[in-house]
Amino acid sequence: MTADGALRVLVAHNAYRHAGGEDSVVASEIALLRRHGHAVIELRRDNDEIDGIGRLSLAMQTLWSRRTQAEVRALIAEHRPHVAHIHNTLPLLSPSLHWACARAGVAVVQTLHNFRLACPQAMFLRDGKVCEDCLGRTPLPAVVHGCYRGSRGQTAVLAGNLMLHRGLGTWRHKVDRYIALSEFSKAKFVSAGLDAGRIVVKPNFVDAAVPDSGERHGFVFVGRLAQEKGIATLAGACAASPGEPIRVVGIGESVSLLRGLPRVTLLGALPAAGVAAEMARARALVLPSIVYENFPRTIAEAYSCGLPVVASRIGALAELVEHEVTGLLFNAGDVADLARAMAWAEAHPERMAEMGRAARARYEARYTPEANHAQLTAIYHEAIARRQVP
Repeated sequence: MTADGALRVLVAHNAYRHAGGEDSVVASEIALLRRHGHAVIELRRDNDEIDGIGRLSLAMQTLWSRRTQAEVRALIAEHRPHVAHIHNTLPLLSPSLHWACARAGVAVVQTLHNFRLACPQAMFLRDGKVCEDCLGRTPLPAVVHGCYRGSRGQTAVLAGNLMLHRGLGTWRHKVDRYIALSEFSKAKFVSAGLDAGRIVVKPNFVDAAVPDSGERHGFVFVGRLAQEKGIATLAGACAASPGEPIRVVGIGESVSLLRGLPRVTLLGALPAAGVAAEMARARALVLPSIVYENFPRTIAEAYSCGLPVVASRIGALAELVEHEVTGLLFNAGDVADLARAMAWAEAHPERMAEMGRAARARYEARYTPEANHAQLTAIYHEAIARRQVP
């Protein structure tokens, strides 16, 4: 590290075509590091590049990218980073960058934003239900069912990537520290074969918001309008009974399920300030996912606004939302149970206000930028120390 304790960090990320929570987390961490005086060197590819690449070439790059290796070697030679922090490598960066970093003696940290190292489809989801057929096993079932985008061919490439780098020892030997976003996620990756001793739990964070002190009313949903986010459950609960309105922030293919429902107002995509404003006025955030979430950033955003969360009792959500303390839990995919939870929230405004205060306290204790910076740099130092051991 430098004389003032600052680090030089190589951050590698393959950005998605439609920016989502993972892209936001990467941008926030880069800004956080720079704000604290660390030098950040970015290696970035963008999925918009895919349109100009043939299928065979793209498949080969997904398995092993010579371009990535050359770029990483050049960046390391020029900037001499202390640590490389790897986020998404699919499909253009590839795990060849792990090898380039390790060969240069640079410590490697990887954030496990999704379950791609255990499930080619990345969400343990098949036919609208949780599926763990590939967990800790060969990913052949995913190929048979075409779990990634309904394509056996594309799924085969991802399964091949996973098996190739299991066989090469990439995940065992070329990553010094993994970051899991919750204890639930860590347990799943341990079941998938990763070394528990190299996985550190560090949640996402958001910059502080000021909770609104006015009267709260109605509900808000923030996220992609997609099957896995439980939009069908939300639509069913809204249609099943009258009640306070729900304002929906986001876009996606499942928007048709919500269009025309009398309780629902569709707001489309909003900037961060608009999301915060919606959270500041709502009684609760509704998070009806039907898949294992790692750590939805919207939970930290809601807590920072003093907003309790009504969430599915599934995966990490049951860990991150404490029932009747920072929000309410309902059975995932259960329309009637979600409707009951929302009705209870409407009927008990004082209790929801208490939960909102507890949510804000939880944010201040766990999800602030300051707490996250301390955790992140500690992980970097652990990785550097491990890499330096002969």
